[in-house]
Amino acid sequence: MQLYPSLITETLSTVRYPGTGKNIVESGMVEDDIRIDGDSVSFTIIFDKPTDPFMRSLVKSCEAAIHTHISPDVKVTVKTASRQPAKPKAAPVLPGVRNIVGVSSGKGGVGKSTVAANLAVALAREGYRVGLLDADIFGPSMPKMFGIEDQQLYLHESEGRQLILPVERYGVKVLSIGFLVDRDKAVLWRGSMASNALKQLITEADWGELDYFLIDMPPGTSDIHLTLVQTLAMTGVVVVSTPQEVALADARKGISMFQDEKVNVPILGLVENMAYFTPAAHPDERYYIFGKEGGVRLAEKLGVRLLAQIPLVASIAESGDAGEPIAMADSITGHAFAHLAHEVTDAVAYRNDNLPPTHKVELKH
Repeated sequence: MQLYPSLITETLSTVRYPGTGKNIVESGMVEDDIRIDGDSVSFTIIFDKPTDPFMRSLVKSCEAAIHTHISPDVKVTVKTASRQPAKPKAAPVLPGVRNIVGVSSGKGGVGKSTVAANLAVALAREGYRVGLLDADIFGPSMPKMFGIEDQQLYLHESEGRQLILPVERYGVKVLSIGFLVDRDKAVLWRGSMASNALKQLITEADWGELDYFLIDMPPGTSDIHLTLVQTLAMTGVVVVSTPQEVALADARKGISMFQDEKVNVPILGLVENMAYFTPAAHPDERYYIFGKEGGVRLAEKLGVRLLAQIPLVASIAESGDAGEPIAMADSITGHAFAHLAHEVTDAVAYRNDNLPPTHKVELKH
């Protein structure tokens, strides 16, 4: 048996491409690289796209044609190429971040941002590398809570890219849309504008190596939440509520959004904020102003952890207004947030040990 290139070409002209019905030689799909070595032959078939649906079947058809028309003893190697190069894989978002944790609430006014700020500071005090993104586009509060309202943002070059440098305070790297807008005016943006601004703060900032990247989410459920879960593979979410029934009803809706099979972001646990009021003069007394242990019952009902019960204390709000989070203080309230930080790290460790990595959400319309 003697093999020569024209015999191979003639044989391949009997193979037709299913997409057009024309033979692959006539269609210019056979590369001019036929190689013959004894009873072995190799050649390349060129496709328009690297994802051609007929690629595998056409390779088998070429092998079968040579075995049928020439000899079953011929050793055939068919290589494939495409005229359209494969799209390069997108660079991972936040490659240096180990855990991405959202802080969410079903409604406004439950102290979500206060919990997020103090949780970030408490984690930093435990020695963790922490970043905090203020994703509450229409009500950014982190600049005030960290005392950095007048802070200028700077760019620096890293690997050929101009990246935003987060502002660092109390050991926490902070970015907020509040740095970019007039703090005395409402942010009048359409949803797409807000989403694009948020993506910039995530992907065009130099967050570096972090153990925890916390995201203060907007209250409720919105397209901002969808932007976040489509941009980031989130480790999990901490949900904040008060014991009040109306707040718990909204918290339940927020939890159901993250547990939806299309979103599927783990719930790390529930924080019951403003759980009770204790007068400074009577530290042993508790007054349940917004209801008693509603968060405890909701956590039990939904099968999620109750991470902490944070008391209603005036100094928490006062510290936030002064730009000095109460988690910095060595006080009963400061210890409550330290306890929350321990519970969150335990919940994250349990989640990472028992659940597969979260993937970015791909929603199809």
